[in-house]
Parts: sequence; C-alpha cells; structure tokens
Amino acid sequence: MPVSGASLFPRGGRASARARREEAGRRGSRMSSLCHTSAVMVVFMALAVSVGAEQLEEKSCDVIGDESSESQTERALLKKLEPLSQMRFNVTVEKGKTENYIYHFRVCREVNSSQHDFGGLVQTDRQGRRTTVIGRINETQVFNGSDWIMLIYKGGDSYGSHCSGEKRRAVIMISCKRGVIASSFSIISEEREKEQECFYLFEMDSSLACPAEDSHLSVGSILLITFASLIAVYIIGGFLYQRLVVGAKGMEQFPHFAFWQDLGNLVADGCDFVCRSKPRNAPAAYRGVGDDQLAEESEERDDHLLPM
Repeated sequence: MPVSGASLFPRGGRASARARREEAGRRGSRMSSLCHTSAVMVVFMALAVSVGAEQLEEKSCDVIGDESSESQTERALLKKLEPLSQMRFNVTVEKGKTENYIYHFRVCREVNSSQHDFGGLVQTDRQGRRTTVIGRINETQVFNGSDWIMLIYKGGDSYGSHCSGEKRRAVIMISCKRGVIASSFSIISEEREKEQECFYLFEMDSSLACPAEDSHLSVGSILLITFASLIAVYIIGGFLYQRLVVGAKGMEQFPHFAFWQDLGNLVADGCDFVCRSKPRNAPAAYRGVGDDQLAEESEERDDHLLPM
C-alpha cells in the first residue's frame, strides 16, 4: 500500500519547524538591536575621548625664542602663574557711542580654544560683534620685580592705520595683594598714538605676585620659646611629683614652694644691698611696728600701786 508524504511528515512536525524559524528570527532581531546599541555607545565613547583629548591638549604659554633659550626664571614664573590658568577675566569698556568693547583674558590659555588662534587676550566689539586678538600666548614674555609680575602677549592682529600697521600686543601687570588669588582685572590705557611699540596696558591683583614670607624664627624667639617650655615642664613635672610621690596637699604641691615664698625677701635684700647709697651702719629711718613691745621689759614696776 503506497504511503503518502503527509503520513511521513505529520502536521505537528511542520508546526515545530515553523516555531523554530520564528524563534530564530526573533533572536536575530535581538542581536541586531544589541549590535546597533553597542555601535551607538562606541560612537559616544569615541566622541567623549576626542573631547577629553582636546581639553588635555589645550595650548599654554610659549616664551618667545627657542625652548633652549628659555631661562629658568621665565619657566618658574609661568609655573607660579599656573593656578590662574583655569580662570577667565573680563572687563567692559565704553567710550561714547562708537567704542563699546569687552576684553577677555586668560593666563597662558586660549580664550576660545575652538578657534585655535592662540588668542590669550581678545577684544570683542559689542556693536558689530567683531573679534580682535590683542595678544597670543605663543609669543609670551614674562619677568618680575619684588612684588609684581609682568606678562606680555605679542603677535596680535595688525593695526589698521595706527602704529605703522604693526601687530598688537597686551601688557598685563600683576601686582601683589595678599589674601586673594586674583581680582580687579581692568584696562589702564591703550597706547596707539606712537609710530611703533604700541600696546594695551592691563592690571590685576594676585597673591601669586607676592614674595615669599620669611617664616624663620629669630634667635630671641627661639630662646623665649625654649624658656617658656622649660618653665612649663618644671611646673607641671614638679606638681605631679609633689602630689603623687611626696603626697603634698594644697600650696605645698607647688615645686620648691618654700624657696619661691622667700624669693620676695631675697630680692628686696639684694636690691637694698646694690641700690641704696646710705652707709650701712646708719640707723634706719623708720621703726617697725611692735619694736617697743619686743624690747626687754623694764625692771621698773608699778608695785607701789598694788594694795598693801
């Protein structure tokens, strides 16, 4: 008897195969979604790493000249100003209706790192929104005095009709003011009426420009501290000894109490011996209270006043 194909593959087998195909399709869809999510995460991580690398590679001051020609003093001063590099300073200047500027300043950092123009001090025209670089950090000079640091940014945008068309430069005078990391950033003047060597002059206050305070103690201070420490050890140690070992009570706990009690009399005797100018055998100009009472009793008695 012939056997049909339907009898060889029952309906239950066909349903099971269809279920397996659907399950495989669902697994493929989940894997595709997971791969898509992973790809998006990788892209975001790459962007974050690139942004972080750009921040880490933020440009800093470069002293004019070859690196080998930089002095140790210049490097030390730039290192000293490093705490100010994370701060931004702005000042607004209004001169009538024609000049209205904002000056942006950073210490050894670019004002706008996305521009990659090395601009350390930038002028913005508030009316036309035009930006002019006054000085660049890749052309830096720095030197100092006893209580000030002078930071100079050169290589700014060229003047137009002023100063023979030379490049602008910014001079920032950082003066000593203890107790503040940075304050009072302001513009003093713009010297542009000369033929050459024109500049913008700014000033600010900072404790970083102050000289280091001498913390060494004088010989007198050391001796005074040593003497006070010895007295404290003497009093505390003697008190504990008198109380715990000798068993003294009250004022007797003070070390060498009898000696210190008589010290006033000893000092008075010494002062009398050294300072008084009268002869030593001269009688005293005063009599102590009770001297008559302490004299020898007279032999005369008032016996005749007694009744017989």
